[in-house]
Amino acid sequence: MGFFSDLKDDLSQAVNELMPEEGAEEMARNEMAAGTASAREPELDFGADISQMLDSLEAAQEPEPEPEEETVYVDPVAEKIMPEPKLMSSRRNSEETSVLTESMIVNGNMATEGSLEIRGSIVGNVEALGKLNVTGAIQGNSQASEIYAEGAKITGDLRSEGSIKVGQSTVIIGNVYAASAVIAGAIKGDIDVRGPVVLDTSAIVMGDIKSKSVQINNGAVIEGMCSQCYAEVNPTSFFEELKKMK
Repeated sequence: MGFFSDLKDDLSQAVNELMPEEGAEEMARNEMAAGTASAREPELDFGADISQMLDSLEAAQEPEPEPEEETVYVDPVAEKIMPEPKLMSSRRNSEETSVLTESMIVNGNMATEGSLEIRGSIVGNVEALGKLNVTGAIQGNSQASEIYAEGAKITGDLRSEGSIKVGQSTVIIGNVYAASAVIAGAIKGDIDVRGPVVLDTSAIVMGDIKSKSVQINNGAVIEGMCSQCYAEVNPTSFFEELKKMK
């Protein structure tokens, strides 16, 4: 923009120098004396024409203002394509069964909306909305609708909304929580079951048992307290009422 402005000033100055004021006044007096001032063709104002031309060129060189871009805020977290977290209550049990084969070793947690069969080894927590069948090894807590362990080695708590079945040759070091339980293996930990507990002849339990009812078959070994705290009859309340009746 400065180039055209300087050029326009230089040309205007040059035109003024070529047509001084004194020469212009003398020419006007001569024309008036000859009576031809009104009939003479109008003179071109070169300075004005050049200035107008330079203004046009300068305007043509000016870039058109770019439209202002609308600022849009994008949440960097929402921009990432991530699946929405599913609540446990909204998740549905799938009929699919995933299998962890004997040769597989997993370091990390596992979760499935279906059933899961673990034949290999996993170091981490396990969660299945369906059934959990364990014949391998787990080092971590496990949770499923039903749990069946046969010849398994489990270090961690077991939680089931339904039943837990512990077969022979299964060793569990951890607590057991379920609605019902059938135990034929070895458990080192407390058993908290709101329904019935059945201890088979080969069962070994080192820990306390809380349940609604307990069936202990001949040959089972228990080291710990056994309480039927979920039974319909509360022994403490029964004897307190008995004392009041006397």
